[in-house]
Amino acid sequence: QVPLVESGGGLVQAGGSLRLSCAASGRTFSVVGMGWFRQAPGKEREFVAAISWSGGSTYVADSVKGRFTISRDKAKNTVYLQMNSLKPEDTAVYYCAASSTYYSLRQDDYDYWGQGTQVTVSS
Repeated sequence: QVPLVESGGGLVQAGGSLRLSCAASGRTFSVVGMGWFRQAPGKEREFVAAISWSGGSTYVADSVKGRFTISRDKAKNTVYLQMNSLKPEDTAVYYCAASSTYYSLRQDDYDYWGQGTQVTVSS
């Protein structure tokens, strides 16, 4: 098991910034990739960003490219999502996920999920 705990969500005005953190514990040696997903009210959960745990390669969804950055600190077993120039449409519950097999954009490739953290962007 790889328990994940997200933090850093909150209420911010449009144009502002937030940094989400996701701390992993347990069998972290088995983690191959980590990702961030989000789910807005009435919508399906969607991919935001992913990072290869070993090499640090990243991929970011087109909808947030240039505004969001994913990074990780292997020593702290933590992945971050830096969110800049936030827009009201970024309002969602943000979930951290870990995969023991793939560095992936697909939700089905992730084995472990955090409880989610709310991000609300006011206009």
